[in-house]
Order: sequence, then C-alpha cells, then structure tokens
Amino acid sequence: MIKKISEEKEKIEKVMRKISLLGIMALLALCTMAQEKKTFTLEDLIPGGKNYYNCSPKNLYGIQWWGDRFIRPDVEEIKSVDPLTGNEESIAKIEDINEILEKADAGKLFHFYEVSFPYAGKPLMRITTTKKNLLLDFVHKEIEWSQDVNQEDENAEWEKNSRCRSFTRGNNLFVTLADGKTVQITDEPAGVKCGQSVHRDEFGITKGTFWSPKGNLLAFYRMDERMVTDYPQVNTSTRIATLEADKYPMAGMTSHKVSIGIFNPATQKTVWLKTADPTDRYFTNISWSPDEKEIYVIELNRDQNHAQLIRYNAITGDKEKVLLEETHPKYVEPQHPLTFLPWDDSKFIYQSQKDGYNHLYLYNTEGKLLKQLTKGNWIVQDLTGFAPKNKEVIILSTEISPLQSNTYAVSTITGKRRPIGNSIGVHQIALSNSGNYLIDRFSAPDIPRIIDILGTKDNATRHIMKADDPWKEYKVPEISVGTIKAADGKTDLYYRLVKPVDFDANKKYPAVIYVYGGPHAQNISATNHYAVRGWDIYMATKGYVMLTVDNRGSSNRGLEFENATFRHLGVEEVKDQMEGEKMLESLPYVDKNRIGIHGWSFGGFMTINLMLTHPEVFKTGVAGGPVIDWKYYEVMYGERYMDTPETNPEGYKGSCLNERAGNLKGHLDIIIGGNDKTVVPQHTFSFLRACIDAGTHPDLFIYPGGAHNMVGRDRVHLHEHITRYFEDYLK
Repeated sequence: MIKKISEEKEKIEKVMRKISLLGIMALLALCTMAQEKKTFTLEDLIPGGKNYYNCSPKNLYGIQWWGDRFIRPDVEEIKSVDPLTGNEESIAKIEDINEILEKADAGKLFHFYEVSFPYAGKPLMRITTTKKNLLLDFVHKEIEWSQDVNQEDENAEWEKNSRCRSFTRGNNLFVTLADGKTVQITDEPAGVKCGQSVHRDEFGITKGTFWSPKGNLLAFYRMDERMVTDYPQVNTSTRIATLEADKYPMAGMTSHKVSIGIFNPATQKTVWLKTADPTDRYFTNISWSPDEKEIYVIELNRDQNHAQLIRYNAITGDKEKVLLEETHPKYVEPQHPLTFLPWDDSKFIYQSQKDGYNHLYLYNTEGKLLKQLTKGNWIVQDLTGFAPKNKEVIILSTEISPLQSNTYAVSTITGKRRPIGNSIGVHQIALSNSGNYLIDRFSAPDIPRIIDILGTKDNATRHIMKADDPWKEYKVPEISVGTIKAADGKTDLYYRLVKPVDFDANKKYPAVIYVYGGPHAQNISATNHYAVRGWDIYMATKGYVMLTVDNRGSSNRGLEFENATFRHLGVEEVKDQMEGEKMLESLPYVDKNRIGIHGWSFGGFMTINLMLTHPEVFKTGVAGGPVIDWKYYEVMYGERYMDTPETNPEGYKGSCLNERAGNLKGHLDIIIGGNDKTVVPQHTFSFLRACIDAGTHPDLFIYPGGAHNMVGRDRVHLHEHITRYFEDYLK
C-alpha cells in the first residue's frame, strides 16, 4: 500500500514538473513573441507609403516667431510660448476662427499650420482661404482687413507693409492693391512669361517677384522664350494624343532673353532696368537697397566665368555702377542675393566662393571690400539673419565637419565666431525678430529630431520637442560611415555602408551601390541614420549590402572638389565610385560576382556609365531618368559644367553614353517619366537606338504622364519595380 501511494505521488510530481516546464516554455514563447521586431515594408519607408508618416520622426509644423514669442500651431488650437519662462497661452481655437470667417463669408480654415503673424507686437493673424487673404485680430476676434483671392492665381506673394499681393495668371503678372483693386501689370503674348522663376531655377532663383523692403515697389522678371526651340512633349491622356510643347534650350542652342521690370503701385507704371544686351546673359540674385532707391543684380555671361555685381537706379532704371567683378577659369556660380546690415544701410554682405569655399565678405555700397568675415576650408551654408545688439550675423556652416551643419554667430566688427547650440548633427534654424532667440531643429545619427529654443547670446536652451525613434519596433540594419581615398589618391571621400538585417559574417551577400554623384547634392550627412534612404533599408531587409559614396563633383566640400569634373562629366566620378566598389570587393561577406548599381537623374547617368565602363563588374543596374548625351541637356546647368558642344566636342563625346552602348553586358532597366521636362525622353530613346544598333538589350519601363520624379503611390510602385529587378537578376 505504501509502495502504491509512493508510485502515485511520483506520477503526480512528474505531471506537475511537465506542466511547469510547459508553462515556462509557453511564457518564454510569449516573451519571444513580444520582443520580435517587425520587418520593414515599402509602405513604411517610401514617401507615399501607407505607413510612411508613422515611420518618420515626429515633427512640429508651422512653428514660427511672432516678435519674440514662439508660435506653436496645431489643427484645433494655436498657442504662444514665452521663450524665457516656457509659459503657454492659447491664441485661438479653430471653431472660434471659423465662426468669424463664416459670418464674413470668407471661407474656412482647416488647421493653423499655414497661418502667419506678420507684425511683431500686433495681434494680427494672416489667413488665406479659398476666398480671402485676410488679417484677423485674434484679441478682438474680428477681421481687420481682407482682399479677394482667386483659385487661378499662381506664384502669389503678399507684402506686409503695403498689403499688396502680386500673382500670375497664365503668363502675365497682376497686383491686387490694399484697397482690393487688381491691376494687370503685363500683357504679353504667348512665349513671354512674367513674374515667374527664370533661367530654369538655376543660380539660386526660386521665384519671379521681389517686393522692396517697405513694399512700395515690385521688381519682377520677364522672360522671352519665343526664340527658344519647342520640345515636343506629348499628352497621352487625351482621346488623340495632344502635343504640349515645352520651351527647352539645349546646350549650345539659342537661349531665352530676360529683363527686369520695376512696378510702382502708386503710379501704376513700370520702369525697365537698362541692362546690357540680354542675349546670352543671366540676371541673378536681385536685391533691394533698404531705402528702395537702388536695386542690385548679379549679372553673368553665358560662359558663366565672369560675374558682375551692378547697381541700378530703381526709379529711372539707369545703370549706376559695377561694384565688383568675379572671374574664374571654370565657372562662377552666384547663388545668394546681397544682405544689408540692419543697423547700417551703407554696408552689405556678399557671398562668394572666390577663395575656394563659400564665405561672407563685407562691402560698402560703393563696392569697397571692408573685410572677409569668414574664412577656412569649410562652407557657409546659410546666412540666417542677425543679432543686432551684438552686431553679429548668424550662419550655418560645415566648420565642424562636411557632414554637419552647425550654428555660429560671427561678429561683423572683428570676424570672431562663437558657436550657438550643440556641436553635433545637422541643424535648421529660424531667428526671432529681435535676433535674441532662435528655433533650433536638429537631428543626429542617433537622434531622430529635437526642437529647442536657444538664446543667441547665452545659449540658454528651452526644449520644445524630442521625437521618439519611430524605428524602435523594427529590425534596423547596421549603418556605418567612413572614408576612403578618391582616385586621385589624396582626397577623402565619405561612404555609407548598410549591412543586411540579421547579418551573418560567414555568408556571402549581393551588394548594390546607390549613386548620385552630381553637383549640388550630398547623399551622406550626420542627420538621423546618416541620411540613409528608405529603399536602402528595405534592400537590407532582403539581404543586400548597400553602399553609397559621395564622389568628387558632389557638394559641401568646396569649389575644387566640385569642379574636378569640369568639361568631362562622368569621368572622375566613375573613378571615385570604383574606389568604393573595390572596398566592397574587399569585404569578406560581399559576393563580388553579384554587385549591382542604381541611381536617378545624374545618378541614372552614372549607373549606365559605370555599367558601360566596367561591364565585367556590374551584373545588374537600374537607371532612373538618366542623362545620356549632355548636348540634349538644358543650357544653364549643362554649359556650366561642360561648356558647349561646339567648344568642348571631346568632352561631350567622352561623356556620351551612346558611344559605348555596345559595352552593355549585365541586365539594365531604364525607368523614365513619360513627360519628363528635366531630362527629356530623347535621352533614353537615343540610347535605346544605340543599343539596337550595337546589338545590346536594355529593358525599359515608362510612367505615362510622369515627370522627372515619381510622387505619391507611383513612388511606392517605382521602388517595388526597382526591387523586383534586382531580385530577379542579382540575388
């Protein structure tokens, strides 16, 4: 009996031990499931993706200064914050504002992100609806002033002092005066545009109207394109395809002519600047004198190697004086208007790369150089404003690193610099009206985003927002940044390497180089995750090593670094990219027989160029919107870096990919927008013809009606298509 009880007890204990073990295993399984990281999809990583917003760091939209008060808008409410105490005060709520607008039949406000506060110290909120442009007194809760708007208006620019609003309809320029009267300034035939950006948005030009400081005069561009060849873009969405020609001056061909008018709303008359012959001449960086009596223009010859800063009389249009000149054997590229000292109307800051890096120079209005304010092997990226109490100019620069953008105050008296804020990452700043405070929005490789208010004098910091890492629940690959030597053996190039998710050093992985490589672009910076592209992360989840190299010719490294490619685009850049490829091959976990390449625009040109120059290396490539032959590219950009086909025939021939179409061995997919007005379809069509003649076989994918870049859901589809191509032919 005792033995039987003992046996039963032992059975019960075994069952209990088994149950406990199963419980522990189940608990461990639950814990493992809870800790399992998610895998990225294109919907998470690509703009236009359904979850892209949630996978992007939290941000604050519409934040701005109202005098020295920090304005924090939201959908339902807008608040004012004291930068000293942090105390918040509600300015308005959306339902109250819409009640006022409804009574005035002035449309509706859907959120506060786009309202502005133009007058420091005055409780006036500027609101633009589908019906009205108005100023609303949010203390007395009434509309102080308004003017009608039309949904056909484009390129609108409102001036707070005169309360005039300029805009374009079609190709002509109009102004609505403060009293609501609308005046048509120009009446031009087809082929002439007024009040719009000119010279194809080169030379820092982003708009076509320029109000004077007090709002009494309006300078504007007039661009005559009637002599420019029509490029036959075709609209295939109509029942029968419709010709919609685009004015496109190709390198070496007849270009447009630009002139500058000055409209006086008081007299409703226009004066034209008496410039030199506008044929083969660029008019850039329009600036007003503080007293509105003069206007300054940086004028550039078509060769882009001789610039003049010229002062004109704003009342008569007469040319008064050439204040300074710049020449360079390769090119001069003015991109910044003058900035007058707010405490001294007789002095202005001029930005130039004449010592090899973009720096600040202080001149008087007679053109005498007073001093060079900044100097060194680094770049002034932005002149943000002034701190007048200390006679300082506030800048962003690459002084710490070419990968960073940090804030400094520079004395206009001594030239001494002092840092503002921290010394990490990439910063974007906005100064308060007095210059005593700034909004500092920054990120770093391990910081998604932080927004602070800083005192410009004492660096006193008030934290406004710190974003959580939106990728914390996902499998994030290892991302590293380093340097290799350029093909010249002396210049450091930055690279970014992304290893596959769940990396195993004993495996052999395929690798893809993402390339751009052209001027005015930098792929690698010390922002969040080193500015890695979402598609690179996605490819890492699929088992690819991803490499990007910023070769000579790219930006933020000085003039010599950029213009090393002059007259021979695609030569030095290819050599530098191959140094990156050699590094890839040296990695024991990279399969050197499975290396691919992808890029867009200039990067599309580089993708095909690399595949044709080194067909034994690159097994698969995807080239988006590629330049094929630089003689088909537009005048301003193309001639700056290549001169004309007539003056540089050897360079154009050496950079023409059609010449080497027979070298293609690997799988190449070319993707274009059907109505690309930047890199016109003729590039790709000419390459296909060259490949047919040479007996090679690239693939082609077209987005009907698409422009140079795909947007919205097309962008997600695009990256799915690119991925499939590599999965089919490289993996």
